[in-house]
Amino acid sequence: MNILTKSLIGLDGVPAAETVLSHVDGERGELIIAGEHVATLADKSSFEGVTARLWNGATGSNLSEANVRSSLGAARERAFARLPDLLPATRGMSVVDGFRAAVAGLRGENGLPHEATIVGAFPVIAGALVQRAKGNDPVAPDPTISHAADTLKMLLGRKAEPREVAALDAYFVTVCDHGMNASTFTTRVIASTQADLFAAVTGGYCALTGPLHGGAPEPVLEMLDAIGSRERIKPWVDDALARGERLMGFGHRVYRVRDPRADVLKVAIEKLEADGADLPFAGEVEAYIRAALRKKNPERPLETNVEFFTAILLDALQIPRQAFTPIFAVARAAGWTAHAKEQQRTGRLIRPSSSYVGAVPKS
Repeated sequence: MNILTKSLIGLDGVPAAETVLSHVDGERGELIIAGEHVATLADKSSFEGVTARLWNGATGSNLSEANVRSSLGAARERAFARLPDLLPATRGMSVVDGFRAAVAGLRGENGLPHEATIVGAFPVIAGALVQRAKGNDPVAPDPTISHAADTLKMLLGRKAEPREVAALDAYFVTVCDHGMNASTFTTRVIASTQADLFAAVTGGYCALTGPLHGGAPEPVLEMLDAIGSRERIKPWVDDALARGERLMGFGHRVYRVRDPRADVLKVAIEKLEADGADLPFAGEVEAYIRAALRKKNPERPLETNVEFFTAILLDALQIPRQAFTPIFAVARAAGWTAHAKEQQRTGRLIRPSSSYVGAVPKS
């Protein structure tokens, strides 16, 4: 099997759709979402604002940030009212698996676009599952506050401070879309069959739960816990590399340089300055690992990816580790719904070919 064949089998560099939603340039370390660099969006836009841009691009509509904020607030209220129907299917499951089961039970709500129903329901489901894990009742949403503020309120059981809201909102904006990643591609494939948005997004979430996609932030914290102290950084990292272990939070399938989202989240953490956000320690770990990886493979060193600082930010916000993947989905649902709508409006049935390497019947 030659290099070209291997690339085609992995679909590396093979365009699967035309999109106006986002663009990833792995060689330059660049991410553009709805016509803006990700750092610009995180600095100047809210999650509702970038969601409006994505939905407008996908459908040709002219939604404003206020339109989206209102529809998501209403959707959160509707989802909370439906929790008695959604939660029984999640009984006995982890937060990650329970989220999947509840999402699969979503359906259209009168007077709300399906995309708003989905994006609005996600934090309500995540909050309810986290509260149940603590032995508490679900916390009712507040439709008058922002999506990030309400997400934290339902997760933490208290009103979030402005700096906490700003940090989570920056995270939501930063990870709301990211080109043709595995979960987005899954969503578009399902949408291309003309299945509804609920089926498409459920499939997208299932893809996200894989450890090579959305399941990586929690192991970053486990790595930092294992290192423990500044004195142990060098020996722990050196031993791990000598054993050929993968260091979580480094390397990316697309980026050949530093993941631009990592720096955006690092800035958000610095602004947060929350208890538990030990950025100096994490920064020392990051710096030593990057140097060690450059020494090990100077031709193509692995750089920091978004998962490293995602773990630190979500942990600083006191979001339980088992909820990291659902909270990723709360943000990425904006991109999934936009891609599904765009695929159904402008695309065709996605049906790639395969390279058969099995036995051939004798003539």
